[in-house]
Amino acid sequence: MAWLILALLIAVSVFTIFLYNALVKKRQMVAEGWSGIDVQLKRRANLIPNLVETVKGYTSHENETLTSLTELRAQVGALPSEDVAARALKETALSQALGRLFAVAEAYPDLKASQNFSELHQSLDDIENAIQMARRYYNGAVRNLNVAVESFPSNIIASQFKFEKAEYFEIEDDADRAVPDVKF
Repeated sequence: MAWLILALLIAVSVFTIFLYNALVKKRQMVAEGWSGIDVQLKRRANLIPNLVETVKGYTSHENETLTSLTELRAQVGALPSEDVAARALKETALSQALGRLFAVAEAYPDLKASQNFSELHQSLDDIENAIQMARRYYNGAVRNLNVAVESFPSNIIASQFKFEKAEYFEIEDDADRAVPDVKF
């Protein structure tokens, strides 16, 4: 009888360790996913000053768009990296401002023909694609963690060891999904 109780305790302990380690792995995947997003967002933020300076040379009267873009970049840089919801909101606004900048650039054939502008535009397109991929990875990792935190029996281990659900990196306002309206 004592052996049976001992075997049961060992089985429960092994199962608990297995679930705990699975939760740790999922939490690390979320952290890795967020790190990937953060790296791409920093690459984009570092590219913006070059883009703004290039456009300034061709469009002296588009200061409002350029100022807005610069201010949004500064606001994004001031946010704590771990504040997913706030970062998602500001990054969406920054993406819209970049869209307006490229819409403004359409009105300037000399700017569109500029080699420097073309290279910056291509680099930004590449970074935007990398951000989308990083967001998908992160949101998948968040989904896996959240399912484990809420599912039985891993939810028991999660609550005991204070594993919490993570936030998705998503657009919360449907208006933010709309194509920016640019008027000349």
